[in-house]
Amino acid sequence: MNVSERLIKLRTLMNEKGIDVYIVPTADFHQSEYVGEHFKARKFITGFSGSAGTAVITKKEAHLWTDGRYFIQAAKELEGSTVELMKMGEPDTPELEEYLAEAIPEGGTLGFDGRVITMREGQSYESIVDKKNGKIIYDYDLIDEIWEDRPILSEEPAFLLDLKYTGEAIENKLKRIREVMKECGATTHVLTTLDDICWTLNIRGNDIEFFPLVLSYLVITMDNVNLYINKTKLNDEIKTEFEKNNIVLNPYNDIYEDIKKVKNNEILLIDPDKLNYAIYNNIPEEIEKIEKRNPEILFKAIKNSVEIENIRKAQIKDSVAHVKFMKWLKENVENISITEISASEKLDEFRKEQGNFIRPSFDPISSFGEHAAIVHYSSSPETDVELHKGALFLTDTGAGFYEGSTDITRTYALGEIPQNMKDHFTLVVISNLQLTNAKFLYGATGMNLDIIARKPFWDRGLNFNHGTGHGIGYLLNIHEPPSGFRWQYRAHEVHPFEEGMIITNEPGIYIEGSHGVRLENELLVNKGEKNGYGQFMYFEPITYIPMDLDAINPNMMSAEDKKLLNDYHKKVFEKVSPHLNKEETEWLKTYTREI
Repeated sequence: MNVSERLIKLRTLMNEKGIDVYIVPTADFHQSEYVGEHFKARKFITGFSGSAGTAVITKKEAHLWTDGRYFIQAAKELEGSTVELMKMGEPDTPELEEYLAEAIPEGGTLGFDGRVITMREGQSYESIVDKKNGKIIYDYDLIDEIWEDRPILSEEPAFLLDLKYTGEAIENKLKRIREVMKECGATTHVLTTLDDICWTLNIRGNDIEFFPLVLSYLVITMDNVNLYINKTKLNDEIKTEFEKNNIVLNPYNDIYEDIKKVKNNEILLIDPDKLNYAIYNNIPEEIEKIEKRNPEILFKAIKNSVEIENIRKAQIKDSVAHVKFMKWLKENVENISITEISASEKLDEFRKEQGNFIRPSFDPISSFGEHAAIVHYSSSPETDVELHKGALFLTDTGAGFYEGSTDITRTYALGEIPQNMKDHFTLVVISNLQLTNAKFLYGATGMNLDIIARKPFWDRGLNFNHGTGHGIGYLLNIHEPPSGFRWQYRAHEVHPFEEGMIITNEPGIYIEGSHGVRLENELLVNKGEKNGYGQFMYFEPITYIPMDLDAINPNMMSAEDKKLLNDYHKKVFEKVSPHLNKEETEWLKTYTREI
């Protein structure tokens, strides 16, 4: 059954249920960034496989909204599907809400599965529907009715993350959460986001693609905790730890009925950007609700001293693996057959050699030549190509070690490359180093500082169509709020940089049909000097991999740029060389030489 046939079946169901417009987002019941196979409904109904996008199906049309990372990929995957690509942020593309306001007929009905829509999204749809004197139906998962071989929900086991990795016991985390609940006057806190739940309970699992999370819901009161989960996932060690902390186990789906039974004197702390619409609508109307960002979001973003020490170890491990890979790649391209997929697998082999490697921390981007111009390209057996000299190879991958998660991008010159590729590579180097070198007063956000990375591009009339950086979770989500680098406003990414946050720095440039360059390091936010002007802050790069000198055009670089690169390469050699053999050390010395 192809996409066109699936859309016909979906429209038949829509007619039966009296639904005029149906929304299918990229989401599970927990608003996870990546989702398990069971939840890939949007991919099923459109054919688009990217990790972000929303489909809207009417009785005659089908549209897919996605962002600039996926324009090229989506255009290819939607060919022949009858689904029209809507390029978010482009001048001629209406926002999804604008389209809905036009598409929903007077007195019409908007439908969606309320479990995969956030409370805030649902409320925005309500306002649109109200203006049309229509209604919302949120209790039908129509995709499930036509997806005959839909994968079952994951039954993978969970595991307890030791205190030597978390640095904080469950008991203390619950204490901190309850202190916030008291401050805002709440008696009950409802959590549906998996990274917040797993951080709170010090558990990890294998229910989400690439992210080691566990499907669950959590309700925290002042006296106990109700965890909604498939109990078969939990071993005796976890159950014993939970009993110590008055954590009561309940069947996974019981949350939807139990939330209806909340007592009238309870005051609920909920996050409208995280709680799903179905749970919100099951809360009795008379119950007082406090709408506030989940406190766990900031708690987990500010890493404690144990986590930071572990993350430094993980970064050294991944840097060593990358240096070994870089040497192997440059010495073997065209001597042996190396493809995008085999190169990515080889990098993971080097990672496994470092010990405590769990799995990749996200879907690897291993892109050669023109494929690297597709920001979130994912190689497949159909697109996999062999690497050869004369072009650039981009690898944006990450590792999940017990010591933490990594997210690293490097672009390598294979043999001699054209001058324009060297110029673009050097531009990205300059951007990365300038942002890394930023000093700023406490209170600054990524919106304040993003201009530092983009100025070298904007000065030349260029830009890159993605954020410059994001927070990193500790064996959680690889994109972690509430801070990041972005020139456009996003409410969930504008928290001031706090000491202990880990943020990526990943500018790039993408020339469709030719090449792409991206260079990504992770930065640790530190406190600097405090004086009469306030508390100054700075970034410390904790990723130690050479910026490929074979691709550098030193004539583009100022004396300051060269010093920043030389200083960084000196640190790379200092940190990585003790973990290499003699031959590898001599090789690294060449690729960290001063320019």
